[in-house]
Amino acid sequence: MIPRIVSVTGVKEWSEGELRPMDDYLVGEEPLEIRVGDTPISVTMRTPGYDLDLATGFLFTEGLITNRNQIASVRYEADERQNGANRVRVDLAPGIVLDPEASRRNFYTASSCGVCGKASIDAVRVRNIEATNAQCSLDPEVLCRMPDQLREVQQIFSRTGGLHAAGLFTLTGDLLVVREDVGRHNAVDKVIGWALASDLVPLRDSVLMVSGRGGFEIIQKALVAGIPILASVSAPSDLAVNLAREFGMTLVGFLRGRRFVIYSGSERFTIS
Repeated sequence: MIPRIVSVTGVKEWSEGELRPMDDYLVGEEPLEIRVGDTPISVTMRTPGYDLDLATGFLFTEGLITNRNQIASVRYEADERQNGANRVRVDLAPGIVLDPEASRRNFYTASSCGVCGKASIDAVRVRNIEATNAQCSLDPEVLCRMPDQLREVQQIFSRTGGLHAAGLFTLTGDLLVVREDVGRHNAVDKVIGWALASDLVPLRDSVLMVSGRGGFEIIQKALVAGIPILASVSAPSDLAVNLAREFGMTLVGFLRGRRFVIYSGSERFTIS
C-alpha cells in the first residue's frame, strides 16, 4: 500500500441555514518507523513524503549522528504489512556506532507534540551545542515578507488546511526549501534533513520560519543545525524562550503582517 499525502472524503456543509453535500480534502497521516540498521529507533506520525530527509533529520537533531558523513545509506525497507512505504532504514558508515546513552531510548513521537520533556532537555545540554552566529543580521522588512512567501508555496495546505510548514530562508529573504507535515517537528526535521544531504549544515546564515507555535522541540532542532534566527506566527513557550536565550538564538513570535514580537536576540535586527 502506497501512503497518500492527500485524500478526498464526502462531507456535509452547513452554511446560511442550508445543508449540502460536498467533497473535502484531508491531509494524510501515517506512522513511519525509523531504524538504524536492524534497531528500531523511532515511530513518528507524519505526512508521507520526503521520508528519507525526515529520518536523517531526526537522527541529526536528536543527536544520534553529528554529520552527514556518518551515514552510509538511507532507504525504504520493505516489510510484509506496509511494503516498505512506512519504514526507513539508515545504515551508518563503517566504524560509526550509536552512543548507547542516546540510542537506548525508543521514541514514540505523536504528530502534535514532538519529542519533549526532561529527557530532551538533558540531551541538548550534553551535546555541547555551540552558540549561534552572532555576526549575522536581518532586515525586519525582509522577515515580514516570509509568511506570505511560505504560504504561497504550501501546496498541500492550500488544499487541506491541515498542515504545518517549515521554510528555510537566506538572510536576504530567498526561500531555499519548504516542507509540510501534520507535525511541526516533522516539517523541521525534513528541512534539516534536506540541508544535511545538501551539505549546508551548520546553517549559520539562515532563518527558519515555522507555522504554529515555537515550542521547545522546534528550538532544540534548529539549534542543533546552527540556525541563528527562528520565527513563528504564534507564541513560543517559556522553555523555548529560555533555551533560545541560553544559546544566543533570535526568537520571534506572532509574526503577522508588519508586526512581530522579539523574545530573544533583538540585536540581530537592523533598524534604520
